[in-house]
Amino acid sequence: MKIGTIDIGTNSMRLLTAIYKDEKIIDRKKYVNTTRIGQGVDDKGYISREAIDRNIEALKEFKAICDSEGCDYIYCMGTSALRDSKNAGDFINLAKKETGIDVEVITGDRESNLGFLGVLEGVEKEDSEEILVVDIGGGSTEFIVGNQDGVNFCKSENIGALRLTEKFLKTEIVSEQELNDTVEFINKTIENTINTIKGRNIKKLVGIGGTITSVSAINQKLEIYSMEKVHNSKICKKEVDEILQMLKNMTLEDKKRLNGLQPKRADIITAGVVILDIIMEKLELNEIIVSEYDNLEGLMCQMAKKMS
Repeated sequence: MKIGTIDIGTNSMRLLTAIYKDEKIIDRKKYVNTTRIGQGVDDKGYISREAIDRNIEALKEFKAICDSEGCDYIYCMGTSALRDSKNAGDFINLAKKETGIDVEVITGDRESNLGFLGVLEGVEKEDSEEILVVDIGGGSTEFIVGNQDGVNFCKSENIGALRLTEKFLKTEIVSEQELNDTVEFINKTIENTINTIKGRNIKKLVGIGGTITSVSAINQKLEIYSMEKVHNSKICKKEVDEILQMLKNMTLEDKKRLNGLQPKRADIITAGVVILDIIMEKLELNEIIVSEYDNLEGLMCQMAKKMS
């Protein structure tokens, strides 16, 4: 059967279409649209009218793609911004009316579980050793610890690339004060989670989400984004440090021209890299493996298994 799964994230809306057969995902195609449903949500608590309209239009486009590709089912989830906004119901009702798609707002825990499930689809099946999966999104960052048997610990923290950019990084060239405030806020927010994870003696770190895949593409200087080149690529802490040093001294226009970075992500990438840098530093992990399989694949697996 052919399935379409959609993730309405704080920064972008993404679509995966694929065939699910014999418990495997084949013929994967991914689409992304930077729709910023979370713009201003952290500050005002509401999704703006403009953001609602943008996202309804994007959802219509994704529905048309699913129809043209012959998807038998479409599943759609909303994450951090829809969890946090007071008028999420207005968007959900309008989405159903305009596209016929049911948008399910999922908890941070379920988002974590789906991300982990997706990662397991894309990695070589290993022994029972625990791995840590980190998903840096626009509004939140998920920490998931587990192994082949499932998730053993997960926590969703309200630090995301768009949220922190709006909160702290207000100038094009990041000032030391802005950076210090951001670092302090992240450290305070994730301290307990980091301590819990440190106690588990994790050796393998896997990253999912737009920040991590962008860092990999920047690191490889990819002129054209390639899922194949990004998936299972590795980035070491020194490379993350170097990319952060470079980004914080660049103008927005320079970032938009940077190989490997989508221009629409240019204004929030610095905050995302700061989050990644701190996580690796605090956990004393020198390497992160990048996964192109994430919560979209996780949702597809979960729904397909429910139907079988």
